[in-house]
Amino acid sequence: MTIEPVSLVLPDHTQLPESDGSFVKNFQEHPQSILLTDSIQPRLQQIHADGQYCIGQDCGIYWRMTTPPERGAEAPDWFYVANVPPTLNGELRRSYVLWQELIAPLIVLEFVSGNGEQERDNTPFEGKFWIYEQVIRPAFYGIYEVKKAAVEVYQMVAGNYQLMAANERGHYAIAPLKVELGIWLGEYLNANLPWLRWWDDQGNLLLTGDERAEQEHQRAEQQHQRAEQAEAENARLREQLRALGVNPDSL
Repeated sequence: MTIEPVSLVLPDHTQLPESDGSFVKNFQEHPQSILLTDSIQPRLQQIHADGQYCIGQDCGIYWRMTTPPERGAEAPDWFYVANVPPTLNGELRRSYVLWQELIAPLIVLEFVSGNGEQERDNTPFEGKFWIYEQVIRPAFYGIYEVKKAAVEVYQMVAGNYQLMAANERGHYAIAPLKVELGIWLGEYLNANLPWLRWWDDQGNLLLTGDERAEQEHQRAEQQHQRAEQAEAENARLREQLRALGVNPDSL
């Protein structure tokens, strides 16, 4: 008797639900994700000259097959994966499917809306912390609590997460990206809050596109003012020469 091999075809991102139908928990979550993505894009473009990386914002990471399928996914508020194409077969990803992609995210961030129990739940096969540590296994896992103006960052060490200590600036080093993660008190999109932000490894804040444009505008305005001051000083000196009976044009 000949035994035919069983062909198991696993679903890809186009065949799995892209949402579990739940609402975003508060109005701050999407602006926070945008802030993180906008400010780190120039750094990622430097690192990935070939454009091979992707960022997920409230997108599912499928890690096991379940019924219904969405029970086998976690949807971090923000995550970054290195060395993967931004699209698959010319299509934007609907989700990130580990058995299709194989590369784990470098960093996963969760934004706490409740008391933080879900983000720290270590229950096998159910809790977020357990799933990230034991299955998805990003090198860094951050838990951001806007109400406490705080972030916890865990790093994978010898197969388990260890809570990182903040540096002298109160930031957490994400060494592969040469950036730091920390809390910034300020106004963004009309909300003055303790935002989660990036700095470079020298402690310089990574700016958003609007902030970079404003910085360039201020630089141009300062150059214009210096030019006007130089022109005014030049005119003053010319007048002084004329008062002394000297024609400045003859000099």
